[in-house]
Amino acid sequence: MRADMSAVVNEVLTEIRGQVGFITLNRPAALNALTLQMIRDLTTCLLAWRDDSRVQAVAIRGSNKAGPFGAFCAGGDIRFFHQALLSGDPGPEDFFTEEYTLNHLIHTYPKPYIAFMDGIVMGGGMGISQGASHRLVTPRTKMAMPETVIGLFPDVGGGYFLSRRPGHTGEWLALTGTTLEGAQALPLGLADRLLPVEHLVPLWNALAKLEAFDKASIDALIATFSVADSPVDTWARGQIDQCFSQPTVTAIVQALTQDASDWAQQATAQMRQRSPLMLHVTLEQLRRARQMTLAQALRQERDMMRHVFFPRHLGRHGAQTEVAEGIRALAIDKDNLPAWQPARLEDVTAAMVLPFFDSPWPECSHPLRMLS
Repeated sequence: MRADMSAVVNEVLTEIRGQVGFITLNRPAALNALTLQMIRDLTTCLLAWRDDSRVQAVAIRGSNKAGPFGAFCAGGDIRFFHQALLSGDPGPEDFFTEEYTLNHLIHTYPKPYIAFMDGIVMGGGMGISQGASHRLVTPRTKMAMPETVIGLFPDVGGGYFLSRRPGHTGEWLALTGTTLEGAQALPLGLADRLLPVEHLVPLWNALAKLEAFDKASIDALIATFSVADSPVDTWARGQIDQCFSQPTVTAIVQALTQDASDWAQQATAQMRQRSPLMLHVTLEQLRRARQMTLAQALRQERDMMRHVFFPRHLGRHGAQTEVAEGIRALAIDKDNLPAWQPARLEDVTAAMVLPFFDSPWPECSHPLRMLS
């Protein structure tokens, strides 16, 4: 057992034990929300281990204030985004370019990448785990793509992996921001195995003693620590597909309001809390991404994010953007009373939505042009 690689920085702890590279996200006070430096540290580490013959697999976990596990990653650092919007700081440009590059690296990583998705797994946390070869959840996993509640859209490859969920469950998750428990993520294809919390540390340590790293060997090891597969689809799949297959957000809400069930009323209430504009943008994103490769979907998201922060076609900037208002209401003032523009789903027009999909860059100079 050896530790050949010390911590890159204290927010991303790394070591090699046996033939496995271990990563611990170590920003527990912020639920391991990703900063630009953390993204750079993760990228540097994964690139080094990709080409290191001593490392045959990678495992990644989060931490809470009491120690390892307990929280995986709550997403990106939204307070940083808010400050940048108000000050004109261009820092988010690098953040999203480098984050999406990291997401692509993980999805295409040539070695097993095992994500211990314990606790909060949202937004950017999904971006560094959905591309894993092995996605492990627990009974305390809380998984979601809640971006529309802060005036964003499900990025970090969300258009790609949500659009490929069974039926129209991807649209449902994207538009409502519904939080899934670990067992609920299995039938939707967002997780592979369910582990009891008490098995997390033993499996983490057992990986360091593994000698064979083919898929069958890793699967067999994980199976010894997992709950027997009995995923139960507890969601109203027929209702989801009926409502969320509608051609527009307005039609989806109309279908939901005609359904008197508690599930439909909850979904309607969730959508009414979110940015009407970004709900329309998100539905368009998923419908387009369903026909895209991962690289194409990430390039589309990079285009969209530029327009989110600089919506010139709407004549807005800085604090006037949907994302600035959403973050203000949720995390700054915490009044949960965002003043969305427009305020009603029915008032969103195609002229407001479609320019989000125009690329600000020619193909030859796109910041993600190297992804394939």
